[in-house]
Amino acid sequence: MKGIYRLFIHQLLIATIVLSFAQEVWAQSARRPVATYSIVARDSVTGEMGVAVQSHWFSVGPIVPWAEAGVGAVATQSFVEVSYGPLGLDLMRAGRTAEQALAALVSTDPGEAVRQVAMVDAGGNVAAHTGSSAIFAAGHQVGAGYSAQANLMENPTVWGAMAQAYETTEGDLADRMLAALEAAEGEGGDIRGRQSAAILIVGADRMANPWEGRTFDLRVEDHPDPVGELKRLVQLQRAYLKLNEGDGWVVKGDIPMALESYSEAMNYVPDAATNGEAPFWVGVTLADTGREEDAIPYLKRAYEQDVRWAELVGRLPAAGLLPDDDALLQRLVEGMTSP
Repeated sequence: MKGIYRLFIHQLLIATIVLSFAQEVWAQSARRPVATYSIVARDSVTGEMGVAVQSHWFSVGPIVPWAEAGVGAVATQSFVEVSYGPLGLDLMRAGRTAEQALAALVSTDPGEAVRQVAMVDAGGNVAAHTGSSAIFAAGHQVGAGYSAQANLMENPTVWGAMAQAYETTEGDLADRMLAALEAAEGEGGDIRGRQSAAILIVGADRMANPWEGRTFDLRVEDHPDPVGELKRLVQLQRAYLKLNEGDGWVVKGDIPMALESYSEAMNYVPDAATNGEAPFWVGVTLADTGREEDAIPYLKRAYEQDVRWAELVGRLPAAGLLPDDDALLQRLVEGMTSP
């Protein structure tokens, strides 16, 4: 027993040393400026809220943007204190406004002088903080339902340009926030360059779980043009949102509306962008509901991307995704493979 006890103490000591080392590494990394420019915003029409950010820092997505449907959105950056994200959402979920939540956190933060944080709540209230020791050029601009903020910029015109772009761009919340990121880059952006970007947008209504209600949750970890790549992913996400909408109409038995949604989805991106995935499953959904003739054009588009989609058709009845009907399967395969 003494030997087992000594082994336990030895393992506990090792674990303590490893944890201490990990905490020191994190403490050192937290002294580095993680993010550069971001925007938090709430759409006054839809009630959607979100954050978009670009940085010369690898994988900015897990660090800066935080949002919860029906609650609010937070961007925490500069010499980042990540806990501003979840704690800010906790306070807003409990009924604090964005201003109250941010003030509470800043007042208890000994490192507030190097922080840059912005919040928006479900009521459209906005608050922002740029610490006095944030690296030049650093600042923020608060407008109706939004805040644009930046640090380590080449020029002090960045956040003003972001605000103007957000206010004057037509489109939904994603369009307007992406325009703000592009405007920042147009003013010179981060003096160090660019590496990663992210966008997180949530709905207006509270959900049963905090991870639900996300319309966009996209990240570009490392790319020479992170905002450009983020725009491409947003467009691809729009296509899949329309595909899901079409599936919903199928469940309700409204095939004309389903076909309209599917058609809109296909118009968002070329088939090559989805590797045949989108048109194939649209075709399968239609075939499974007895719309064989409507299904074949979609299946053919998938086949043109990769001939192996034809083989997959025969495997689907066992999974309950197509009727176990050999004649139907043959017609589908012949239709998708015919010239």
